[in-house]
Amino acid sequence: MDKRMEEGLNIPLDDEAKDEVLKKKQETINSVDSNIKHQIAEEDDEKDALVKPKTKRVATLDAFRGLTIVIMILVDKVGGVYPRIDHAPWDGCTLADFVMPFFLFIVGVAIALALKKIHKIKYAVKKIMLRTLKLLFWGILLQGGYSHALDEQVSYGVNMKFIRWCGILQRIALVYCVVALIETFTTKLRPTTLSPGRLAIFTAYKWQWFGGFVAFLVYMITTFTLYVPDWSFVDHASGDEPKRYTVICGMRGHIGPACNAVGYVDRQVWGVNHFYSHPVWRHLKECTFSSPGEGPLREDAPSWCYAPFEPEGLLSSISAILSGTIGIHYGHVLIHYKGHLDRLKQWVSMGFVLLTLAIILHFTNAIPINKQLYSISYVCFTAGVAGLVFSGLYILIDVWGFRTPFLFLEWIGMNSMLVFVMAAQGIFAAFLNGWYYENPNNSLGHWIKKHVFVNVWNSERVGTLLYVIFAEITFWGIVAGVLHKLKIYWKL
Repeated sequence: MDKRMEEGLNIPLDDEAKDEVLKKKQETINSVDSNIKHQIAEEDDEKDALVKPKTKRVATLDAFRGLTIVIMILVDKVGGVYPRIDHAPWDGCTLADFVMPFFLFIVGVAIALALKKIHKIKYAVKKIMLRTLKLLFWGILLQGGYSHALDEQVSYGVNMKFIRWCGILQRIALVYCVVALIETFTTKLRPTTLSPGRLAIFTAYKWQWFGGFVAFLVYMITTFTLYVPDWSFVDHASGDEPKRYTVICGMRGHIGPACNAVGYVDRQVWGVNHFYSHPVWRHLKECTFSSPGEGPLREDAPSWCYAPFEPEGLLSSISAILSGTIGIHYGHVLIHYKGHLDRLKQWVSMGFVLLTLAIILHFTNAIPINKQLYSISYVCFTAGVAGLVFSGLYILIDVWGFRTPFLFLEWIGMNSMLVFVMAAQGIFAAFLNGWYYENPNNSLGHWIKKHVFVNVWNSERVGTLLYVIFAEITFWGIVAGVLHKLKIYWKL
């Protein structure tokens, strides 16, 4: 017999002893399982602490961006039959005049959120410059004259002698680049928490405001002190033969159409041949009897009525930096103030201050509101309205939760570049109208507009408005919604 058996180490147990042994084994197993589960739970807690919590996306940003795109499509396509919503011929502000500053405002808000934390400055600068170059490329391609989509004709190509260097995306590129670089290079100077005081948010980001102030000084000093001499141009659009005109100036501080410093700077930098060839000042009473709409120029129209002008030129774009600066301030408020009421107090109060300042400047004739010159009163007025509209959308969508009625604006805002190119710039319409039968006007797009909208309502104005609302805005809202569901976005 085995020695261990003899020593009693393997003596058979009775039933009670067996139950006792099994009970002890089960208690031991349960204890081990409990310890393991506790250890796993502790490790999970540590991982959760290390993982950055996912912040809730503020839907108002996308809705505001989408609203701006919708307004742009509306005024571009309907402004011809409803001139009251088209760009103001000179002083004043219409619905169309809010589009550009609204874009720059929301660009500023987005910059604050995108650059909230910067780990590598060199990488951030590289990314900013790359995005700036992309915006410039698309701007020149779409508005430089290469694509003739807005003429509803399928033709391409541009005479480099007359290429337009400036435009909507080019201005956005400049403002984005300047504001984003200031935000990047001052990242180590930002506070993690604000000091007490109502003005703490301003002092915390003083370098951003300093950049805006420099842009303000450059614009104001140049606009009111630069001497503007006589200038001439050749009108290639009117008549069969080009005709040369001369505009008599020889003055400083003029803020009318003929002799302002904004136009003079652009003529020196770009050359008059590279301007926008159909300036909105041609809708002035001095130029046409159809004012404020578009019509043939008067026989006694002054020479400058025939001249081109660049509404997105260099000096006016320097002033536009202020729109981005105000936008980034709203973004900083969004970051540092967590309560809805605290955010709204900052936003609404600043909006009313800007509006009040603009109204005083305009109605005292000190500095009239003028989109073509991007005057300081225009900056304040449009930024104030943008701030109040943004606050209103924030209350409706993010505070009260009325998100569903604004979903189509969110969808368009999430794919704003796609809708801008295809709808606002008319690329999709030009492609669609490129397939016609016998006559270029006998295409699907023209047929839908004429027979489904204009003829049914027996009105060119009402038919055009409904066509734009349903066949363009609603259509692209649905397309953007489908793309959102598929998680497809066009980003630069």
